Amino acid sequence: MGGRSRVASQLLSGLGFKEVYNLEGGIKAWGGAKAEGPVELNMDLIRGDESPMEMIRLAYGMEKALESFYFTLKSGNDDPELQRFYQGMVAVEQIHKSRLFELHKEVDPPGQDLDAFEAAINTQIMEGGFNLEEFIEKNASFMNSVNEVLNLAMMLETQALDLYLRFSDKSAKATTKDVLFKLADEEKAHLAALGELLEKRL
Repeated sequence: MGGRSRVASQLLSGLGFKEVYNLEGGIKAWGGAKAEGPVELNMDLIRGDESPMEMIRLAYGMEKALESFYFTLKSGNDDPELQRFYQGMVAVEQIHKSRLFELHKEVDPPGQDLDAFEAAINTQIMEGGFNLEEFIEKNASFMNSVNEVLNLAMMLETQALDLYLRFSDKSAKATTKDVLFKLADEEKAHLAALGELLEKRL
């Protein structure tokens, strides 16, 4: 109702934060964007008995789809600052893919080469479990500046972190859980880096 948040905002102001807002009337008075989607969202992407290799393939496909997302946005944009940002995000996703392929080689030492590995990858679902084309269409209005896209990127990484942790809860195999925790740690690191970048810009 706004009481506890008022105390929290006073505490933050006392700690030196310059821009702190408290919504009069609390969350019931909020008229802006709302979170949506059930807790079980995207849990149908897994059965629960996946092998570590199956989970790595799923994660690789999500990273590859996110790389395509940023590449698509870069190709359709004339703003030089946004283009540089999108190119940087493409490079980050390529690094994530490389790490996943290295993890694949650890889990399956004889392994496949990269081309054979990628041939079996589904790239329609991005990190967090979003459909690539639908996500671009639905969120086009939030892609007009680097700061907006940074916030969107942080949301995607947070969703990915949450999804991997929910996958780990559903997974029946300890080795697969270990892989999912490694993936979650990667998302935490990426989220922290994006947060630092946003803070510098602000």
